[in-house]
Amino acid sequence: MTSHYNIIIVAGGTGTRMQSNIPKQFLEIKGKPIIIHTIEKFLEFDEYMHVIICVHKDYITDANFMIAEHFPGKDIHIVIGGDTRFQSVKNGLNLIKNPNDIVGIHDAARPFVSHQTIQTCFETASKKGNAIPVIDVAESIRLVTNGINKAVSRDDYKVVQTPQCFLVSLIQKAFEQPFSPFFTDDATVLEGIDEPIYLVEGNTENIKITTPSDLKYAEIYL
Repeated sequence: MTSHYNIIIVAGGTGTRMQSNIPKQFLEIKGKPIIIHTIEKFLEFDEYMHVIICVHKDYITDANFMIAEHFPGKDIHIVIGGDTRFQSVKNGLNLIKNPNDIVGIHDAARPFVSHQTIQTCFETASKKGNAIPVIDVAESIRLVTNGINKAVSRDDYKVVQTPQCFLVSLIQKAFEQPFSPFFTDDATVLEGIDEPIYLVEGNTENIKITTPSDLKYAEIYL
């Protein structure tokens, strides 16, 4: 069996903000690396999904051992990540041959994405060409410009999550652009070729584990 769904899991980080010698995606929660929890979420949704992992060159061997241990026989490919997220994703996209497939791009350190969020993103992208999960802003926010700050309506803003899902032909075309510092996520890359972005509902638990306090939250949540 094959699937028209692909997931690129970006795991190119080296752990600086986590104050750890081990990249955050390889740290263990409840005896299992974070990245393994993350991959499991997508294979629970679609056991035949094509999984591509972008890993820093120094951790290719570690990643191969983890995948062999936890997912024997699964369709999982590991590629070397680039110097930027943009290049890492581009390397992953090069492995997808069917332009009519849907691809999700997801942060390795987001192991709490829900089945519903994954389903909504892939199904919406199948219909509209892309889907970006977002949640409401919970706190009050202020806009700071040149040292001057003012209150703004939080209803006008959304917090962006992953997986960000796309028609393969569209996102591959977008990644042919030269890199820009404006490309903070994959949706901004697609916007660079003047494509509209479609927002769908994410889930509040779908945090990106970045700091030691996030790791403590993750252990409690699990």
